[in-house]
Amino acid sequence: MVLSSDMIKEQYKYSELTSKIIGCAMTVHKTLGNGFQEVIYQRALEIEMRLAGISFTRENEMLIFYRDEQIGTRRVDFFVEGIISVELKAITKLEDVHLAQAINYLEAYNLEIGLLINFGSTSLIFKRFTNKKYKPR
Repeated sequence: MVLSSDMIKEQYKYSELTSKIIGCAMTVHKTLGNGFQEVIYQRALEIEMRLAGISFTRENEMLIFYRDEQIGTRRVDFFVEGIISVELKAITKLEDVHLAQAINYLEAYNLEIGLLINFGSTSLIFKRFTNKKYKPR
């Protein structure tokens, strides 16, 4: 899939990579449509990203920090190239709580960039997040 140049916002960090991920998600949604469980979209996106040559881990267990102390773990749907978290949903409509959750995960993981992708609506919905509290290690 070729993405139009307006999809790649050069002012965004890792815009080329996030655009590739979104392109893979668009291919999955175009092929499967909506109505499947989230795990089906995870498996399909895994295939598309692998075919696109994107390096990732699926269901990657991430450490959660509070005030620089580890307080637990959580699995992120995809951890792409060691820098971007990708959370998937398969729900009719994204709610504010899902957006807040995506931002909170970025902060807890101390990751700079994340994507929230929803396959559950008739059109693919994606949101790109930047962690304003990110601290390089």
